[in-house]
Amino acid sequence: MDAFTAGLLQRIRATESDLSRARDEGDDFLVDVELAELDDLHRLAAEHGVEVGASSV
Repeated sequence: MDAFTAGLLQRIRATESDLSRARDEGDDFLVDVELAELDDLHRLAAEHGVEVGASSV
């Protein structure tokens, strides 16, 4: 796995964790921000052929 792929997958995991925390805290604004970030990361992964495992979203 190259550095780009590893970094992208790590960012996706971190964003999923942040999203979960925002949901647990009831922070609707932060949930929206994290969902938008996650969408962008998944789009970037798809554009570069990076396989992303099942998401917990």
